[in-house]
Amino acid sequence: MKYLKQFTLILGICFAGEALHHILPLPIPASIYGIFILFALLYFKVLKLSDVKETSAFLIAIMPAMFIPAAVGLINVYDVLKANLLPYLIVTIVSTVLVMAVSGLMTQFLLRKGAKR
Repeated sequence: MKYLKQFTLILGICFAGEALHHILPLPIPASIYGIFILFALLYFKVLKLSDVKETSAFLIAIMPAMFIPAAVGLINVYDVLKANLLPYLIVTIVSTVLVMAVSGLMTQFLLRKGAKR
């Protein structure tokens, strides 16, 4: 029952993100709205981490499996991608390195900030 409650909370937050995406005329994906809603609820102690912890850990654990359909879709359209494969690879590599660098720097910043408290 606990997992069902946690999953329902996460789905509700995702739905709120979808609603914001349709209401606000900004080019921000609904999932990002959902992440910010979840962050705000946790930050302001409206929601406790224990209210979503186990189900979140499970969803993160199975996340790689969620990319399988997308990878199969890319294989299906390989003929279309083949013409521009080099630019796609360059953009993918550069954006991956950039995200890793920003994530690492932000993590270091937050750890240092937390250590000062």
